[in-house]
Amino acid sequence: MPITSNAFVRSTTIFLLAGAIALIAIVGASVWLAQRTQQNADAILAVREMRAAFGDLRTNVQELETGQRGFLLTNDEQYLAPYSAARDRILPALQNARQLAAAYPAMDAPLQDLSGIIDGKLKELDATVAMQKQGRGTDALAIVRSNEGKVLMDHARAGFNVLFAQADQRLNELGDELRASALALRWVTIVAAIVILLMAGGSVWTVVNYTKDLATSRNEVDLLNASLEVRVRERTQDLRRANEEIQRFAYIVTHDLRAPLVNIMGFTSELEASLPPIHRLIERVEKEGDPELTREAKAVAVEDLPEAIGFIKTSTRKMDALINAILKLSRAGQRPLKPEVIELNSLLRSSTEAIQHQIAEASGAIDWDIHSPPLVSDRLSLEQVFGNLFDNAIKYRDQTRPLRLRVKASAAQHNRILIEVADNGRGIQKQDHERIFELFRRSGSQDQTGEGIGLAHVRSAIRNLGGDITLESMLGQGTKFFITLFPAILRPSSGALQREQQTRSCNHHHDRR
Repeated sequence: MPITSNAFVRSTTIFLLAGAIALIAIVGASVWLAQRTQQNADAILAVREMRAAFGDLRTNVQELETGQRGFLLTNDEQYLAPYSAARDRILPALQNARQLAAAYPAMDAPLQDLSGIIDGKLKELDATVAMQKQGRGTDALAIVRSNEGKVLMDHARAGFNVLFAQADQRLNELGDELRASALALRWVTIVAAIVILLMAGGSVWTVVNYTKDLATSRNEVDLLNASLEVRVRERTQDLRRANEEIQRFAYIVTHDLRAPLVNIMGFTSELEASLPPIHRLIERVEKEGDPELTREAKAVAVEDLPEAIGFIKTSTRKMDALINAILKLSRAGQRPLKPEVIELNSLLRSSTEAIQHQIAEASGAIDWDIHSPPLVSDRLSLEQVFGNLFDNAIKYRDQTRPLRLRVKASAAQHNRILIEVADNGRGIQKQDHERIFELFRRSGSQDQTGEGIGLAHVRSAIRNLGGDITLESMLGQGTKFFITLFPAILRPSSGALQREQQTRSCNHHHDRR
């Protein structure tokens, strides 16, 4: 099943969060275990240092006893040198042992007992050495033979053994804790590696599958785009052919409609030309014939027949105007576009030159605000578009206030040009905003001449140029037209030759008619 974008984001987020949580837990556990290991290592060093202090203290006590016995047995002063050195070191060594053991309450009682024993031993040693120096060797040996010193020394050795045993026990405990911490750290590292590998593997699996799905989707999109381009070209060709058929049909129909219309107009003219002879005939009959018959003939010839001819002529003129409008719109669609670089400022100003006198008569004025780059377009089409818009602004102005026109052009987003043509005229009802662009549709009071083709021609021309036109209007306040054009997309019409051939075909068809 393909991985959707939401599923990919969700899976990736879950893996990242799980990995982050696992990493934080691993780092926290590792830091705690490392700190614990360091504490155990420091404690082991401290216990070893304390045990070494106990060893130094025992060595000093043993050296004191050895020096004492040698001096008592030989009365040789050289044995006093190690004795004196050990005597100088014994108290600092005892103080150092006490300081190092202060962190271990279990050592306090044995160390206090050992300190008392060492004090007693020091007194016994100092007393015997002093006696020997005073020449009382017999007394000193008597103290030795009394085993008082031996008992103290045995107690001292037992005290040292207790301290060493407790120190060794503490070392074993710390060693066990250190090994446990190292083992826990090892397992945390192994579990962390497994978790990170799982998270990384899941992420890689998700990314790989999503990438595969993306590649598959891209290939499908490429295939669809290729086929879509073919279909678009086919549909564009179909639409172009349909449009050309519609234009050709409209051209042929309008030409075919003109043929009977010309005949009607011709026969109407002949009927109108026959009226004077009929009038003369009625005058002669009136003088010589039946008055009743003369009255009826005169009513027909003088009243009914001219009235009917007038109605026929009015209808044919209206029909002729509509056909000409359709022909005009058809010819405008067939005319090949001629792209050229156009400066909007000069084109818009020149488009108002022909209506300056009408603007002046309406006490009007035009405001200009042209800030747009040159564009590539068809000059004649643009002149017709703006000519129609300006003409409508004058034709449908509000008679109660002076005419005001505002023309604005500026660059817009997506490489477009936006042109605004605003007036303060009658305005257009909201329901007619779209209808006025339809053929033969008009809005508001029909007090002006026209067939309702101007704005239809404007929209057709603008769209033929690749743009569009919309409006904003409120009844009684004025109208604002918005024209969107692209500066440089118009190209020469590729169907120009076909349209020329189509025109010749239509003309040939009309000639045969």
